[in-house]
Amino acid sequence: MLVVVDHPLIQVHISILRNRLTGTDQFRAQLTALTRLLAFPVLQDLEILPMTVTTPLADTTGYRLDRVPVLVPVLRAGLGMVEGFRDVVPDTVVSHLGMYRDHRTLKPIRYYSNFSTSYHDHPVILLDPMLATGGSAVNALNYLKQEGAGDIRVVSVIAAPEGIQKVGEYHPDVIVFTAQIDDRLNDLGYIVPGLGDAGDRQFGTALD
Repeated sequence: MLVVVDHPLIQVHISILRNRLTGTDQFRAQLTALTRLLAFPVLQDLEILPMTVTTPLADTTGYRLDRVPVLVPVLRAGLGMVEGFRDVVPDTVVSHLGMYRDHRTLKPIRYYSNFSTSYHDHPVILLDPMLATGGSAVNALNYLKQEGAGDIRVVSVIAAPEGIQKVGEYHPDVIVFTAQIDDRLNDLGYIVPGLGDAGDRQFGTALD
């Protein structure tokens, strides 16, 4: 299932992220702001439990999360999406997943993970700004399901039709949230028009 989150502010943030003149600090700030907006529809069905809250005047009914979500940013680009979600849910658990793409085969290679199986019954949010070929997302979803995760959502900023199709083919039970569907992939597997390499642009390692 695919959900395209449309909002005027999201379109403004994406435009700034796309601009090749946007500097590293501003890129990170805009990515956090955009992700904060994405967090609300992604987390709208979280289950809550009633609790008693004492105000300065009286006791009343309040609520707490039944299970906090687990954020799984794909290193390193996914790191820029963590703070937006944590701004909304401060107690969120963060579990990292290290992957890189072989530039010859375009296939993902996993080199690090620290997902705790004790959170397998919590909502799991896989974060990666770019859903391009879909190879990394499918690999990550395979791993998370092997570790027992059941309720998984994929969140990207920009997605290519090829990546959406691949995730849907291998994991039709997973909801993909994105802010923008772009035209296509180029021969190197980058999204066009896209915004370049999201990891490089966040951490200042992009080469002119």
